[in-house]
Amino acid sequence: MASELHKRNLALETAISDSKFDDDGRPKRTGTLMTASAHIITAVIGSGVLSLAWAIAQLGWIAGPMALMIFSFITGFTSSLLADCYRCSTTGRRNYTYMEVVKSNLGEMKCKLCGLAQYVNLVGTTIGYTITASLSMVAIKRSNCFHKEGHDAGCHTSNNMYMIIFAIAEIILSQIPNFHELSGLSILAAVMSFAYSSIGLGLAIAKITERGNHVTTSLTGVAIGVDVTSTEKIWSSLQAIGNIAFAYAYSIVLVEIQDTLRSSPPENKVMKRASFVGVSITTIFYMLCGTLGYAAFGDKAPGNFLTGFGFYEPFWLVDFANMCIVVHLVGAYQVFCQPIFTTVENWCCHKWPESGFVTKRHPISFPSCGVCYVNMFRVIWRTVYVILTAVIAMLFPFFNSVIGLLGAIAFWPLTVYFPVEMYISRAKIPKFSVTWMWLQVLSWTCFIVTLLAAAGSIQGLVKDLQTYKPFSSAS
Repeated sequence: MASELHKRNLALETAISDSKFDDDGRPKRTGTLMTASAHIITAVIGSGVLSLAWAIAQLGWIAGPMALMIFSFITGFTSSLLADCYRCSTTGRRNYTYMEVVKSNLGEMKCKLCGLAQYVNLVGTTIGYTITASLSMVAIKRSNCFHKEGHDAGCHTSNNMYMIIFAIAEIILSQIPNFHELSGLSILAAVMSFAYSSIGLGLAIAKITERGNHVTTSLTGVAIGVDVTSTEKIWSSLQAIGNIAFAYAYSIVLVEIQDTLRSSPPENKVMKRASFVGVSITTIFYMLCGTLGYAAFGDKAPGNFLTGFGFYEPFWLVDFANMCIVVHLVGAYQVFCQPIFTTVENWCCHKWPESGFVTKRHPISFPSCGVCYVNMFRVIWRTVYVILTAVIAMLFPFFNSVIGLLGAIAFWPLTVYFPVEMYISRAKIPKFSVTWMWLQVLSWTCFIVTLLAAAGSIQGLVKDLQTYKPFSSAS
């Protein structure tokens, strides 16, 4: 009898292990440490790395690298807290999104506040990536123009056509059904991010070592004087902090990345290791790009060090670096917009379950590709979303101001506040204990930094808008 029972249990365990579904009934997840790290690197190394030379130029040799390290440590610490919240502490049930994690640990009201912060930032990030990708495409054309006409030629080019090209590519890629299908795209994007960062580093080193490259750097950054007033120095320094905060903004998609991992070994352990790998690698790149970029350009460091034309030659290498940026941002755009797509589509399916337009999938046969199932609502909604982000990018094509504002908006609530509050709730840390006190000090300090960085970025945006005519952006 015991032998028979053992055989039956063994058969049941084998059936479960061979199943194509996970414990929640969804298709078995296949993500690993490598794919999660690739997703993180894709999400983290993006527009942010391009502005770090400018950010350190505003802050100087002391405050600049120090700010990078502080944001790195805070992001790594709070990401480990957030990774532990993927499964419910009592039932072990999975939470598929950041909002579900907050709802499970902190309740409905804070879930709504989290959703507001998360989706505003996700939308803003996709707009920021549209701006950055178009600038890189324009830089390729201008680089070729400078090579032919000379470095003093204007070579002014409209950004709008390139935003449209980027949007068309994203409309096609946005039809990828869900986040789990993005691993290949993320790995490619991660490789591209290493490529253009490495090229930027190489060009910066070459510029530092070339004769006649006399630049001004200092411990405190851009000097107050003829070109910069004390007020402008303060505003630009605050905006620089926002740019650095944006460079580490990936907490908003951490849960979605963790939901791609296979269940063994435990997802939280793998995610913590992936976060450590991802944040460590990106911090090394950030430190090198920021400091070497500042050493190469000094106080005149451009807002985007690969499109600001501190580098002209070799023009083909500048072109290749900018093409890598475009390919990377094509993938990063999808990493950030998939949570938006999923949320809206799930809500609509729940709201109108009987609607064939919303729920029905139509088989379409493609030569050499087999049958693809297409949902008309998904096609139309995702296309409209990409078009809207492109139109807004055309209205506000300001790289540093937009990047700084997005970083400020996302940093405190999503990277610090919610992970800290959920940790306090799950660990049942008593109020006014030593641990509770230092966590609150961390949270409130980051809140004040966020407000100051947002103020600096808004001031920069207002200043840019004073001389800008909509839809006439040219580089």
